[in-house]
Amino acid sequence: MAKVGIVMGSDSDMPVMSKAADMLEKFGIDYEMTIISAHREPDVFFEYAKTAEERGLKVIIAGAGMAAHLPGMCAAIFPMPVIGIPMHTTSLGGRDSLYSIVQMPSGIPVATVAINGGANAAILAAKILATSDEELLKKLKAYSEEMKEQVVAKDKKLQEVGYKNYTK
Repeated sequence: MAKVGIVMGSDSDMPVMSKAADMLEKFGIDYEMTIISAHREPDVFFEYAKTAEERGLKVIIAGAGMAAHLPGMCAAIFPMPVIGIPMHTTSLGGRDSLYSIVQMPSGIPVATVAINGGANAAILAAKILATSDEELLKKLKAYSEEMKEQVVAKDKKLQEVGYKNYTK
């Protein structure tokens, strides 16, 4: 049974949302993924959000661009955490999406990651789920250790070859 719902407003969001899916798979978290436009098919959207809890979802990751109402509307209906991913847009570089998602009214929070931050949205979802899942917490700790080791290896290379030869 899926624990995380990944929902996007358009298939143009797929490159970012697929990063969220990839990261959830890395941690062994079951998810469902769907494309629903809150503006173009509001009835379908409301049904998705209203039934998310009974379908077993614990977190929704919602990505949207421009007016970006999808994450906020999910948060208004779904009683558990919603993570919003603002999508980069050509007109304002994603700032329109970012502001739409972070500027929520009191009592309707949306956790928001960086513009196009699909991977971080999944990591945040994993951390939320790990509050009641020891095995997942172990995987998150191992992932943090992997990242630390990657930085150490990069610095070791820099120290060995110097900055002029680092990227060659």
